[in-house]
Amino acid sequence: MTEVLRYAAFTTDPAAGNPAGVVLDAGALTDPDMQAIAADVGYSETAFLTPTGPGEFDVRYFSPQAEVPFCGHATIASAVAVAERAGTGDLLFRTPAGAVPVATARDTDGRPTATLTSVAPSDAPVAPDDLAEALAALAWNAAELDPSLPPRVAYAGAHHLILAAATRERLAALDYDFDRLRDLMRRRDWTTVALVWRASGTRFDVRNPFPVGGVVEDPATGAAAAAFGGYLRTHGLVEPPATLHLHQGADLGRPGLLVVDVPATGGVRVTGNAVVMPG
Repeated sequence: MTEVLRYAAFTTDPAAGNPAGVVLDAGALTDPDMQAIAADVGYSETAFLTPTGPGEFDVRYFSPQAEVPFCGHATIASAVAVAERAGTGDLLFRTPAGAVPVATARDTDGRPTATLTSVAPSDAPVAPDDLAEALAALAWNAAELDPSLPPRVAYAGAHHLILAAATRERLAALDYDFDRLRDLMRRRDWTTVALVWRASGTRFDVRNPFPVGGVVEDPATGAAAAAFGGYLRTHGLVEPPATLHLHQGADLGRPGLLVVDVPATGGVRVTGNAVVMPG
């Protein structure tokens, strides 16, 4: 029987953050095996690691309904799980999106942390028809968007539609058409929709609908955080080097914190804690 570890990422509280399944030795598992395990676990993603050398792993990520090319919170959870067994240090995760270096350490309270460095970020315009369809599925209108943060499709291992709400109230009132948004996202190969609200220059509140994974909302989304950091840099919306604090999950009762370091060039770094979940 395959052992599945359960961690909450981007938090030190097992009842907060984003739950992830972690399988530390998936070498004998087939694709259908991994998909079935992820569906049984039921979290937004489960990571499957196959050791390939000291500190190196092939990693795949499955939601309950599909494989995804990269998942940030499951990467953080997996790295912490490895560090708790083998000690802290540098790891290399080879993912379908590319090689992702991960550094593990301990914070000032002795708790394990992990920092991933994303693949090179990029972004692209949103077609007007796609934007209109996304807003209709969300029951938002264009006047409720923040004009200082233009809609884009951002990438740092997976594609995410970035939409910025003009008010915290708009972000809080999320009640969307699951099937309609899922169908659009499947057509456009978007992994999540990143809904953001800028609370201050470097603090953002974030929500991430994830219907393509069979999940209404992802509580803390590291891959989207990396893509968002790259988007902000590309469009001159932060001055690198910058450290962002993304608060996510509070609207679901599972608050988490994603610390995003945006350098002048190269991949974006995302840091978080992870903690074992009981049971």
